[in-house]
Amino acid sequence: MTVDAMQTAGAPAAATTAGGIPTTDASELSPDLRMATLHLARRIRQERADDELSPGQSAVLAYLVRKGATTPGELSVYEHVSPPSMNRTLNALQLAGYIARSPSDSDRRMVLVDVTDAGREVVIATRRQRDAWLERRLAALSPADREALASATAIMQRLVAE
Repeated sequence: MTVDAMQTAGAPAAATTAGGIPTTDASELSPDLRMATLHLARRIRQERADDELSPGQSAVLAYLVRKGATTPGELSVYEHVSPPSMNRTLNALQLAGYIARSPSDSDRRMVLVDVTDAGREVVIATRRQRDAWLERRLAALSPADREALASATAIMQRLVAE
């Protein structure tokens, strides 16, 4: 499926000049790029190995897989939620068998949260599922469209690295 076919299938059209040529003006391109990026990210996040997990629970699991054991307070800061809200998230994850809590070796008053093998597997399976969804969508594009997205990917990586 080409970009043109996707646009006629209901996707919003990109900002263009009066002559229909895609614009390179940053002030016109930025809202379209922002919205397309947000919609793509939102759609990818819908792909989860465990449909019972909320997006917040999935994010906490992914954080623990990436960073390792941490405190509930650090997770609250990372997720921008209150400690009681994080505690509810952790309770649900513990009930599902995806995390374990243990006292810190250095300070027995402090609790550490870590991902279990089952939690790690759900994160890995979710990543695979998300990659497979995107791979199917990319395979439906023309080689020229995939080449354009490959170039755009490199540019977007530079944007966020600055």
